[in-house]
Amino acid sequence: MHFVNAKTILSAKGGMNLYRGCTHGCIYCDSRSTCYHMEHDFEDIEVKQNAPQLLEDALRRKRQRCMIGTGAMCDPYMHCETELGLTRKCLEIINRHGFGVAIQTKSDRILRDVDLLRKIHHKAKCVVQMTLTTYDEALCGILEPNVCTTYRRYQVLKHLQEEGIPTVVWLSPILPWINDTPENLQGILNYCIDAGVKGIIQFGFGLTLREGDREYFYKALDRHFPGLKQKYVQRYGLDYECPSDRNAELTRIFRRTCEKHSIMHDTNEIFAYLHEFPQSCEQLRMF
Repeated sequence: MHFVNAKTILSAKGGMNLYRGCTHGCIYCDSRSTCYHMEHDFEDIEVKQNAPQLLEDALRRKRQRCMIGTGAMCDPYMHCETELGLTRKCLEIINRHGFGVAIQTKSDRILRDVDLLRKIHHKAKCVVQMTLTTYDEALCGILEPNVCTTYRRYQVLKHLQEEGIPTVVWLSPILPWINDTPENLQGILNYCIDAGVKGIIQFGFGLTLREGDREYFYKALDRHFPGLKQKYVQRYGLDYECPSDRNAELTRIFRRTCEKHSIMHDTNEIFAYLHEFPQSCEQLRMF
């Protein structure tokens, strides 16, 4: 890893990325795409070492409190966070200023900070988003090799449920001819039901591929699924969107299950929920 001083940390919509790159090794990661103009090796993590100071200044100057989001481009709980604690420092600042937080991760390292997440949710609002793609544990170890397995993430969701912290699952991506089966989908949905997740984000059953990401993905296919790359090339060419041929079938199962168990599954509704800061908290601040 290497260290830099960032110029800013918060986007206009309250998003932040404390790191650039990732060490989780997921074979399908869109963040590897060349369009993001990363000027270093993806596993050579760029650490924005002045992020806490930038966040402190940004939140102090904000007239209205809001939700702060992190994890969209890189996981805030990858391996180096154990040593650096950058995410925890920023959570402490968010808590101190009374803002809310929406965190997206694949890692059980988030449980280290459950004390802070609980405090933030008590004062304002905290939502944890957990990515689940593959019910089969052995397959998960191939697709997402350097991070905890799906079952462990389910346990994290259960723990957060017990703490009263709401959760949202990202059911994405679903890889054609690999994990696009009703059995895989139902296994993940059963985890979501049992963990009481508030919503499941799903953009259609398939994945996206573009330059940088595609090449890495295809090398992984050659290693673990010999011959499957040729099938992808023949079926999708250089298409950005690679939908599963089972998309319609899987979508029916997904919608039917979510509706039966009152789980939010409209992406616009879920994103609105993630960005919504409780008005009661802002009104209390005025007084």
